[in-house]
Amino acid sequence: MRRSLLLRLLGLSLAVASLAVAATALLATYGTGTQLREQAESSPSLLETDASIRDALLTYARDHGDWSGVHGLVRELAAETGRRIALTTPDGSTIADSAELLGQGAAELPSVPAARIDAADPGAQVAQIHSEFARAIDPQLILAHRGWRLTEQEQRHRQELAEQALECLREQDGGGGPDPSGQGPVEYDPADGSIVVTYNWLFGSAGGGGDPGPHASECVPPEMYAPSAAARELNEETVALTAACLDREGIAYRLAADAAGVQAVEPVDGSDQAPRWAECESSAQRAALRPLVAEPADLYLGTSDRFDAFSPQGWWRTAATALAVLAAAAVVTVLAGRRLVRPILALTEAAQRMAAGDRAARVPVTGGDEVTRLGTAFNAMAESIESSDRQRKALVSDVAHELRTPLANVRSHLEAAEDGVVPLDRALIASLLEESALLERLVADLQDLALADAGMLRVHPEERDAADLAAQAVAAHRARAEESGVTVAVDAPEPVPVHADPARLRQALGNLVSNAVRHTPSGGTVRVSARRTADGAVLTVADSGSGIGAEHLPHIFDRFYRADPSRTRATGGGGLGLAITRHLVEAHHGRVEVASTPGSGSVFTIHLPDARHLDGRPD
Repeated sequence: MRRSLLLRLLGLSLAVASLAVAATALLATYGTGTQLREQAESSPSLLETDASIRDALLTYARDHGDWSGVHGLVRELAAETGRRIALTTPDGSTIADSAELLGQGAAELPSVPAARIDAADPGAQVAQIHSEFARAIDPQLILAHRGWRLTEQEQRHRQELAEQALECLREQDGGGGPDPSGQGPVEYDPADGSIVVTYNWLFGSAGGGGDPGPHASECVPPEMYAPSAAARELNEETVALTAACLDREGIAYRLAADAAGVQAVEPVDGSDQAPRWAECESSAQRAALRPLVAEPADLYLGTSDRFDAFSPQGWWRTAATALAVLAAAAVVTVLAGRRLVRPILALTEAAQRMAAGDRAARVPVTGGDEVTRLGTAFNAMAESIESSDRQRKALVSDVAHELRTPLANVRSHLEAAEDGVVPLDRALIASLLEESALLERLVADLQDLALADAGMLRVHPEERDAADLAAQAVAAHRARAEESGVTVAVDAPEPVPVHADPARLRQALGNLVSNAVRHTPSGGTVRVSARRTADGAVLTVADSGSGIGAEHLPHIFDRFYRADPSRTRATGGGGLGLAITRHLVEAHHGRVEVASTPGSGSVFTIHLPDARHLDGRPD
């Protein structure tokens, strides 16, 4: 039963129905989840989260010359925020995608990026500073000193200065600390006891300016908030580019420097109000930063596609729906499957009958679907097998008869000569030679047919004159034709070049001429003609004999088929000549046809293609 087609169809239908139910539930759940996520993405808290992600990536871009190491940061931010974070180049190539990094599947990105991360854009307002923390014995006091792209040597030096400043501040603070309102390079937060040293990474000035307070000025040396070597080089390049731009625009300015040597471009007499002042500043900053920071990148943000396909409250509804769908699918499959299986069972039964020897087994055919066409093909195959079986039996019978008759004649003549009944004279020898020639011709014909059936009938074509070959075939049968009172003539006034095997083509023409002479009464005529056509050559053998009935024409080239069932030497023939002729002509890529009118004679026509049309064909 497990191999039953109906059961397999039923199982397939139920599997498809189950997948359909599951897919519908998943899509419905996903659609609901998408709506909820869209609502959540518009909340203020999520907007703050997205801003923090943007700031973190912008900070990374300013601290690094490329995006090669951003994957760890993207993975960390995505894990902390639950957001899908993807960075691509402006042309769409992926730099990093948290969906791939966290194994969540790389869904299609939104059509519009959430932001452009360009660290060289002066409009990107985010603090671009490194933070190094020196923690004292008291964990509540933390000193953060900052600088842009500090070298390892600079970091170690500032760490030492930070530890010294922290110790000095703790000794002089006495619990009060610096002025809480101070907004200088040292700021004091009484809430957690932290001391922060700030630094503007671009121009090297103290964050916010102002007096750092008495304790800070005593304990914190200027080196703590001095620019790093990288920041100093950037400052010099920015100032130089800004000055060059202002010079080109003819805008007045002056250069100023602080105690740390950080330069600044300052306006003269309100020149900063000129329209090009801000443009020069921004273009200079962008040009100075571009080779030092990462290339611009597009930021895509979304919610990770994690959702529960089946909630605990709704699983029973899904199960009930699935059962209903499966039941309907089962009923439809059984009804449709029985109609499909019924003709297949009939085909199986007919095939089993044929295998058991019933060559008449057929299946009823109705309709026009695929199974009907299968039944039609089976019936055609069965008809062909039955016909081949009949031909096989007829072949065995005919071969046995054709061999038995001359062998019996040879044996009877030899026995008579042995017994002295018939003298072993020239006439007896001639009769025995005739019977031997008949046997040899029959065996040769059978060999040719066997070669043709095996696809091994080979020809060796060459350029010859078909008119000359026709004359040779007629000359070979002229003596026998004269004995029968039949006139044989050749009609080929001009040479007819052909690309053919001369021996095989003479054999084919000879078979046709022999057949025509055999079926033409005394006083009749057999005419062989050859002519040239546009696409090759045409050879015809026409006789004025008895003709062939229309019912025999479709089978005239079948082996051992005789329109005249007589087996006499005069007209019976062996039934192989025309079959061999067809194979020989087809071996030359040609065709042979017959037209006949009973009582008026027959015309056999051989069409041979031009040699130019045989390029690429096997011989």
